[in-house]
Amino acid sequence: MKTGKVDVLLGLQWGDEGKGKVVDVLTPKYDVIARFQGGPNAGHTLEFEGEKYVLRSIPSGIFQGGKVNIIGNGVVLAPDLFMDEAKALEASGHDLHSRLHISKKAHLIMPTHRVLDAAYEAQKGKNKVGTTGKGIGPTYTDKVSRNGLRVGDILENFPEKYAKAKARHEAILKSLNFEYDITEVEKKWLEGVEYLRQFPIVDSEHEINNILKSGKSVLCEGAQGTMLDVDFGSYPFVTSSNTICAGACTGLGIGPNKIGEVFGIMKAYCTRVGAGPFPTELFDETGKLIRDLGHEYGAVTGRERRCGWIDLVALRYSIMVNGVTQLIMMKSDVLDGFDTIKACTAYKVNGVETRDFPYNIEEGIEPVYESLPGWKTDMTQFTSEDQFPKAFKDYIAFLEKELETPIKIISIGPDRDQTIVRK
Repeated sequence: MKTGKVDVLLGLQWGDEGKGKVVDVLTPKYDVIARFQGGPNAGHTLEFEGEKYVLRSIPSGIFQGGKVNIIGNGVVLAPDLFMDEAKALEASGHDLHSRLHISKKAHLIMPTHRVLDAAYEAQKGKNKVGTTGKGIGPTYTDKVSRNGLRVGDILENFPEKYAKAKARHEAILKSLNFEYDITEVEKKWLEGVEYLRQFPIVDSEHEINNILKSGKSVLCEGAQGTMLDVDFGSYPFVTSSNTICAGACTGLGIGPNKIGEVFGIMKAYCTRVGAGPFPTELFDETGKLIRDLGHEYGAVTGRERRCGWIDLVALRYSIMVNGVTQLIMMKSDVLDGFDTIKACTAYKVNGVETRDFPYNIEEGIEPVYESLPGWKTDMTQFTSEDQFPKAFKDYIAFLEKELETPIKIISIGPDRDQTIVRK
């Protein structure tokens, strides 16, 4: 019997690489799209047919009719935010109820998790991580400490389970002397729980493996980016889950031998949201120009993204830990007007040059740049790589040599159609 394949699509930088658009472009080739980690702190923006959508918890394959979309066990789900997102999609004509399956083992983000998020950040003062305040970290903390509330819990004795978990949080908040009022939020949250019951709540690990046994193909969709991985990112300024390829195995219940292609997504430059080290960050007019041209503002939070030149040291590291087989480069068009493009090829760590990503990038890091000529061409209307100017082709060849991985897809604009698949 022919076994289906699992391909993984994930970000290689600090998130916001454009995963949503790429999933939507790749979806026609797959039977099932599955989200394996993260929560509503990350938004995937998709634009097509003159409409713009921001997905937070729902897989980006939802726009392709007839595809099954799975929210896996590695995801943390906020019922109220999920309800808002799903109802907005339904209002725009997308039927979700038959095509969106939710894992029983996915953990629920409670209203008190958001309060705990705010309380913990306030306690850290100037050392705060810069979370989105969506309760992601406290939810994963409860998961690991075996105190979590899961989607499957809403099917039986839920009021008792919820009251117990809430009382535990209230005791913690009391000890922190943190004042809050969740009356209205909780009311909507409980409405969201009832709304959640309308969807197929499944043993997703069995479902996804049975799908593979039947010979069908699955695309796994990650949130955030590799440099925010809790183990391999710029700790402690990271998210609370494993954003790397291995997270697809633990977040969906599939064996590593089922993984086929690993699509690594990167921008032609680099961005970061919130606190944390960023070696190639630009604090000058160039950084501001990249932000404005790239519309670099958070899809969920609206926060300004910090911008800088592409960091090949970090990218080589990301490619290594993920086992990336092919690269997808986004937002190439943002650099269309620059005379010179820079790429960080190495770091000087306390004066010593290295091409390896170090344990700590918070202090003593100086990026070593190579300058390349810009292409000074508006590429947004191009339909083939044959139209690319020589300087851009040279930029691609330079990146492929440095990263030792082929760049197979190039995005030259936000729309689904502004995507060049290379020969």
